[in-house]
Amino acid sequence: MTEKRGFTVALAGNPNSGKTSMFNALTGARQHVGNYPGVTVEKKWGQVRHGQQTIEVVDLPGTYSLTAYSLEEVVARNFIIQQRPDVIIDVVDAANLERNLYLAVQFMELGAPLVIALNMIDVAEARGLQIDVAKLSQLLGVPVVPTVARGGKGMKELLDAAAQVAAERKEWKPLELSYGHDVDQALAKLVENFSGQSLAWGPLSPRWVGVKLLEGDEEVIRQVGGDPGLADKLEPLRQKLADHIAKTADDDPAGVISDGRYGYIGGVYRQAVRETRARRLELSDKIDKVLTNRLIGPLFLLAVLYGVYEFVFWASEAPVAWLEGLIGWLGGAAEATLPDGFVRSLVVSGVIDGVGGVLGFVPLIMFMFLAIAFMEDTGYLARVAFLVDRVLRGFGLHGNSVMAMIVSGGISGGCAVPGVMATRTLKDPKARLATILTVPMMNCGAKLPVYALLISAFFAAHQAQMMFALTLVSWSIALLAARLLRWTVLRGEAAPFVMELPPYRLPTWRGLAIHTWERTWQYIKKAGTVILGISIVMWAMMSFPGLPEEQAAQWEQKVAAAASDEAKATVEQDMAQAQLAHSLAGRIGQGLDGLMSPLGFDWRTNVALVGGFAAKEVVVATLGTAYSMGEVDPEETEGLAQRLAREPGWGPLKAMALMIFVMIYAPCFVTVAVIKKEAGSWKWALFSVAYTTALAYVLALAVYRGGMALGLG
Repeated sequence: MTEKRGFTVALAGNPNSGKTSMFNALTGARQHVGNYPGVTVEKKWGQVRHGQQTIEVVDLPGTYSLTAYSLEEVVARNFIIQQRPDVIIDVVDAANLERNLYLAVQFMELGAPLVIALNMIDVAEARGLQIDVAKLSQLLGVPVVPTVARGGKGMKELLDAAAQVAAERKEWKPLELSYGHDVDQALAKLVENFSGQSLAWGPLSPRWVGVKLLEGDEEVIRQVGGDPGLADKLEPLRQKLADHIAKTADDDPAGVISDGRYGYIGGVYRQAVRETRARRLELSDKIDKVLTNRLIGPLFLLAVLYGVYEFVFWASEAPVAWLEGLIGWLGGAAEATLPDGFVRSLVVSGVIDGVGGVLGFVPLIMFMFLAIAFMEDTGYLARVAFLVDRVLRGFGLHGNSVMAMIVSGGISGGCAVPGVMATRTLKDPKARLATILTVPMMNCGAKLPVYALLISAFFAAHQAQMMFALTLVSWSIALLAARLLRWTVLRGEAAPFVMELPPYRLPTWRGLAIHTWERTWQYIKKAGTVILGISIVMWAMMSFPGLPEEQAAQWEQKVAAAASDEAKATVEQDMAQAQLAHSLAGRIGQGLDGLMSPLGFDWRTNVALVGGFAAKEVVVATLGTAYSMGEVDPEETEGLAQRLAREPGWGPLKAMALMIFVMIYAPCFVTVAVIKKEAGSWKWALFSVAYTTALAYVLALAVYRGGMALGLG
């Protein structure tokens, strides 16, 4: 009989997990003892016959992690990285599953071929733990074999699984966990600077090395330090993140990364283990018993959302009024100071009214970001994802879709660009594509100024209720659209998912301030750069070409002939509207009139919506420009909301139809570009523009015409 080629197994595990019993059960009398080269740590190895193969088993030192805190950890890690055994058997104490899985997760992050021996399963069952082994294996993505090493139970099945994994000889595929926004962002920068120089690290992924650098792993830092060019790039980034985490979370990166791993393990545990006896609950567990309860949890979530919107509108009311007054005063001052002509029109209508309309909502945006930062820093945002995950599964989406939707504006104020990119963690390609195509329907921060403007103008007495309703509407439409996509062009079953639940933390005031300011500053920068540029382009489109000389002369005569200042202002307003209608933008808006008038939108609203393809804030900026041209009074400091409220043709029904249209229609061009990149094809990017715009049209039409039929218009 021909003997097949054998393979090497590294036996790893926590101290007291039954690893020694496992080693003895596998190798029997065929054991050898020595020391690892250059160190005093005991090395045991032996052989076991399995079918026609001879398997060499190396017993690694018992260790809790793979970070180089102790000599045992360094020895175990170096053996795996340098000797590259064909398979690792991680011996896990089933009665202390959560704590023992921490080491297993680190093997998975390394990407090494792994089999988990669920040891002392009899003890776990005696303690009332019912472990769904198949579910556990499915969630972790590695074979899991229940064993009782002291009685020799499960040894054959364990060797079968190890032989199967060794025979597959797959490439190391590291598990990529999310450790939160700050650490993930720092990791991306480290990988970006490291990926081109990773050859010296052999099979290790740049991300794994980045994680170890952030954890402060002295061994890895020393090796990186051996390359001065590399160290000069990475060390400042590592130090910057450590300082940032210390300021915002009063913690260090290692602690945050550890929380991320335990969050992942907690998600696995919740799905695979049922406890038939009550156990001692930690504080986080006690809080979760209430906040993630199937009945109480969703009610509490709705109450929190409503409370957030009440707080945001209450806290921002006065600052928004002050800013609107300041912007109105600036417009009036510029009108009074600058000579009549295009420069004055550019400054007043293009810059101050255009960008000012967006900047006026900075306080509201800031308080919204503060509320989101509070939920994020306490750990409640992860619980929100956990609660919504159950609902999403019913609509054919993946659990990770939750975070992508929340990042995109599931709680008003996000951004679709990072939301689309967050779908990279979804392994199911169809669920991922469905998520990419629906997250732009969330209420991102760019849509907030539009909502705030229209709510302030037409629903001032019910601001929080309206924002709360718009949040529910956006979720409902996005989920229904996802279900439709999964029933038609993206049919298929959803893959399993592990929801990460980090422990609760008490946020620091400094951390909240930094996170709020970082996001608010991004908004202000966007208003001062992208929105300013688009606003000026829109102003030019609304200003050129001017009226023909003959028509302009006729209007000038009418102005000169006006009998009073009031009549003169009215004629000037009519002249400005005639100029706007004659401009390039005005012609585009009027060209769309036949298509958009059934929705109640006039040609100036059409112009604003065309500008919104560039960025949704431009809707407000363009409305500000369109409704200010030719009518700014130096003594008048009213905001755009007041102007719209007294404008003929506007009313609550038109405002509602417009908010629904803005919520759903084509994503901004930056988001479209990211969708193309993430979906891998312009086909899906253009599909997202077409189907969202068509859906927005149908729903806005239903709202407006339905409202008219009910006598609400």
